Amino acid sequence: MSVKAILDEKGRNVLTIGPQASVRDAAKLLNDNHIGAVIVIDRGDHIAGILAERDIVSAIARQGVDCLEKSVSSIMWPNVYRCREETTIGELMSLMSAKRARHVPVEKNGHLAGIISIGDVVKAHIRAIEREAEEIKAYIAG
Repeated sequence: MSVKAILDEKGRNVLTIGPQASVRDAAKLLNDNHIGAVIVIDRGDHIAGILAERDIVSAIARQGVDCLEKSVSSIMWPNVYRCREETTIGELMSLMSAKRARHVPVEKNGHLAGIISIGDVVKAHIRAIEREAEEIKAYIAG
């Protein structure tokens, strides 16, 4: 199974924010939409960074609540790990595990094409295992 298959099933809608938005605005966006990370997009619609809930919590712990008025670019993670639609679930699981990334944007032709969370990967992996088990049962019974 590939990243494209997951995106085809779950959709490609990704919430984004600009690097100059406030951390407070980003926190509200995450909370209001029940998501764990937001992609930071520059003026050219390219991925500039990623901001996750844990980045905000870490900033508050280090800097206090004043960090909520700072720009997203001041606390975002600029070195974004990315994947492509052709990336397999196995490759993505290895990347997420090795880099401890819970969210990985999908890039196509240099632009954002979707986002995959660790939950999406786990669900897809479980579905594949269940499908394989059913095929084995059918083979044995048949």
